Amino acid sequence: MIPAPNYPYAFIDHIIISEEEIRQRVDTLGEQITNDYKDSDKLVLLGLLRGSVMFVTDLMRKVRRPLTMDFMSVSSYAGSTSSGFVRIDSDHKSNIHGWDVILIDDIVDTGYTINTVRKLLMDRNPRSLKTCALLDKVERHKVEIDIDYLGFSIPDYFVVGYGLDIDEKGRNLPYIASVNLERYQDLYGKS
Repeated sequence: MIPAPNYPYAFIDHIIISEEEIRQRVDTLGEQITNDYKDSDKLVLLGLLRGSVMFVTDLMRKVRRPLTMDFMSVSSYAGSTSSGFVRIDSDHKSNIHGWDVILIDDIVDTGYTINTVRKLLMDRNPRSLKTCALLDKVERHKVEIDIDYLGFSIPDYFVVGYGLDIDEKGRNLPYIASVNLERYQDLYGKS
């Protein structure tokens, strides 16, 4: 782990994945997806808002195939804790019937979110449906999840950066950093 600068958030503990490591992994994932979908003319990257925005936009630039993108807004967190209840706040707009869909999430924690959304999408009859996640906390899984395209497995840290947040703070960091939850609570009175 790399010590994190305090700018702009004093609650950051350490950088666990650097900007360069993210860039290299996104390049590799883009190449894998390009190869896996070389015969597809109907590919959609479907990101889960808001945490996956940076990942989806960087990844789509590395996929050298015709594609489109769409988003769904889902929520399952209250502060730093996954509630286990998944709410669809805004559904995707495109018709995915007959399309190759890659469902993209920023982080898999309990697995409830990606599992719930995956089941919903399967009912919409895509030609294929695969999952992609930037981060996976394997030890936190509550349901069995297969991630087809994975950026990084990480320990059970609460993390921010590269689109991930804690109470909307930290999304703008170009790296993934662990949060010192005690310091966060001291600063903001919640966790």
